[in-house]
Amino acid sequence: MTTSATSGTGPADPAGPTENSLRRALKRARDGVALDVSEAAVLLQARGEHLDALTASAARVRDAGLEAAGRPGVITYSKSVFVPLTRLCRDKCHYCTFVTVPGKLRRAGHGMFMSPDEVLDIARKGAALGCKEALITLGDKPEDRWPEAREWLDAHGYDDTIAYVRAISVRILEETGLLPHLNPGVLSWTDFQRLKPVAPSMGMMLETTATRLWSEPGGPHHGSPDKEPAVRLRVLEDAGRSSVPFTSGLLIGIGETYEERAESLFALRKVSRSYHGIQELIIQNFRAKPDTAMRGMPDAELDELVATVAVARHIMGPSACLQAPPNLVDAEYERLIGAGIDDWGGVSPLTIDHVNPERPWPQIEELAAKSRAVGFELRERLCVYPEFVRRGEPWLDPRLRPHVAALADPATGLALPDAPVVGRPWQEPDEAFTASGRTDLHTVIDTEGRTSDRREDFDEVYGDWAALREAAAPGMAPERIDTDVRAALATAADDPTRLTDDEALALLHADGPALDALCKVADDVRKSAVGDDVTYIVTRNINFTNVCYTGCRFCAFAQRRTDADAYTLSLDQVADRAEQAWEVGAVEVCMQGGIHPDLPGTAYFDIARAVKSRVPGMHVHAFSPMEVVNGATRTGMSIREWLSAAKEAGLDSVPGTAAEILDDEVRWILTKGKLPAATWIEVIETAHELGLRSSSTMMYGHVDQPRHWLGHLRTLAGIQQRTGGFTEFVTLPFIHTNAPVYLAGIARPGPTVRDNRAVTAMARLLLHPHIPNIQTSWVKLGTEGAAEMLRSGANDLGGTLMEETISRMAGSSYGSYKSVKDLIAVADAAGRPAKPRTTLYGPVPEERQRAARDSDGHLPQLLPVLD
Repeated sequence: MTTSATSGTGPADPAGPTENSLRRALKRARDGVALDVSEAAVLLQARGEHLDALTASAARVRDAGLEAAGRPGVITYSKSVFVPLTRLCRDKCHYCTFVTVPGKLRRAGHGMFMSPDEVLDIARKGAALGCKEALITLGDKPEDRWPEAREWLDAHGYDDTIAYVRAISVRILEETGLLPHLNPGVLSWTDFQRLKPVAPSMGMMLETTATRLWSEPGGPHHGSPDKEPAVRLRVLEDAGRSSVPFTSGLLIGIGETYEERAESLFALRKVSRSYHGIQELIIQNFRAKPDTAMRGMPDAELDELVATVAVARHIMGPSACLQAPPNLVDAEYERLIGAGIDDWGGVSPLTIDHVNPERPWPQIEELAAKSRAVGFELRERLCVYPEFVRRGEPWLDPRLRPHVAALADPATGLALPDAPVVGRPWQEPDEAFTASGRTDLHTVIDTEGRTSDRREDFDEVYGDWAALREAAAPGMAPERIDTDVRAALATAADDPTRLTDDEALALLHADGPALDALCKVADDVRKSAVGDDVTYIVTRNINFTNVCYTGCRFCAFAQRRTDADAYTLSLDQVADRAEQAWEVGAVEVCMQGGIHPDLPGTAYFDIARAVKSRVPGMHVHAFSPMEVVNGATRTGMSIREWLSAAKEAGLDSVPGTAAEILDDEVRWILTKGKLPAATWIEVIETAHELGLRSSSTMMYGHVDQPRHWLGHLRTLAGIQQRTGGFTEFVTLPFIHTNAPVYLAGIARPGPTVRDNRAVTAMARLLLHPHIPNIQTSWVKLGTEGAAEMLRSGANDLGGTLMEETISRMAGSSYGSYKSVKDLIAVADAAGRPAKPRTTLYGPVPEERQRAARDSDGHLPQLLPVLD
């Protein structure tokens, strides 16, 4: 391949950077001033006395970090075994000897994947030698390229490679006690949910952000779909969103320029600051290998590696953990320590480095001696770094905590060197439904335990607020719309299905008389589509837990298990509430909860069964798409399998919540760890295909703009045309009062009255005729606001609720219960008749209507009591 003249193998200008630019950049680094990309690129070229000065300041930064972490003078390593689960891969990296082809594997007498017996044999031998990490490395998605890989997976009962990785990880945990560290390549958000319960940590090298090395013929990553830098950066972000302790790093000397190398480091820093999830950065030097396309490339020189380590230390800061593989540096260990590393990575007394088989691991005793010679004590760590061991939830899945705790020093988070490495059960926590905490939050919120407007860990749990402000800025600025509103109104009145995107955007921006005209058009369409009846449902909300670590930045409902307002209901309490609701005329319970780390994936089935067992006639409308994915990934089931099992357990329909805005540009500002838009769509469409109908929703008025509303509504209309499974569309105005994203100064203070009217009216027009029912939220808008929406195209008021926690904790002041008479009064205010309905918009049996009338407005017996 051809390399850039300014690559790590040599700068374009033989003289390199000027003396003045080097001195200036070195002074800024020495003084602790933040570097920019150009300064970092200059420092990457430091040599001689300049390099000595650079490494000296980097070492001081490292030492300050170790002091702050409580382990001054300590350099770490992980005692591991290397498990090459499969050497097949769909990529074609030009420097790689790890990857092979099926024919070579067959001729060598190997299978397409290592068998469980082969894996466990290595793991058991490692455990006997005191190893604590099983480094599971494999090629990216081999079944996508090699039919032989697909055949092996099918023959052994695995849907895909990730399913085998999950299964073998469980066996390693249970049968050997080693902790899996997974390197399966590019993962999706859903893949992370599948693997997080079986591995304390994972990793994937970024390598470089230089897109040209992937896109241009002859580049080292050309022809490798998983090496596109944007794809790999998305993986790092999804790892952070999923609270997975993650290892990444750079491969230097593969043709990147110094500026590109610096840009790669800054990209890693951005991800690290945004999600606080990068546990370690590896700076790895390129070594040319025979029989590869890059065999003629010169190796990255030691000075290149030393300078990159030092610059990485300055960019990443004192708290970062930096590693350089000791088997790639010809025993020049003291230079790497002097440049700012604090870790040697995985070192195996048993297995070779299958990625660099020609470079044997050093002996651990040798590493200890070399480290000691420059004043450092070598200490063993686990595959998951000490900081994350001490952080605990949500970074460690409850099923892994006993495995990690058995091997970790509770005081330091480092490994206990003499801890017995033995298999332990991998299982759900006991007593998942033990009632705990506050179960009366529909009536009162504890102001003694939480007296400020934000959490003490406000600046840690939600990510980097500064980066979020930058990302949200485009959504805060109004857009100029030049389309003729009058022409758009004429189209809407004639046939709303003919509205173009430009016309729809113009109407979404309408105000004054134009807005009045828009609402009149929408109301006329409503009347022709569904008539004048204002429908409502007698229902009870049951939020069975508010313990959640997902990190949604708009949510004040979620609590840590130790928070004053945290609670979890028992199965009996859930069933009691359903039974009480039935007694007062309810036809539905709507059940949703936080993503509680201790609740097993089967807990949702137990909840549905508990209600159906107690009240067979009650419609169970439950489990948002986020809960569905959580249940599926925890059980190892596919989304379709999990939904089928939930339906069998008693689930009748699903709420289309967790949608927020179906645009990841907005979603990743609103939430740290919630499912991506594509996964939400997958869950909903799968539910519809299985005969589970759903509502649809949109939360608006935060960091969004009308263009996002339009895209969201078009997406919902498209789904409905494909599946016909939506029962209604529900407008959810953002409640800002206690929302972290508002308290951080990023979001708007909710939608305006204009916004509410425009969204309701345009929902009616853009979803016509596919979704006939448009619901407005009295919980979020109050009586007068809801009545106004009924005059703007809405035809449904939702439910009586009886108990509502999520909006109240967000700051809604409109209560948690509306009697039937109250809802009728809202319809009266809009000049329309009211009519009860079922979840699926069918007629309500007379017996249910009579029960609701007889108990209307009298709910003291519904107040829950914690036994």
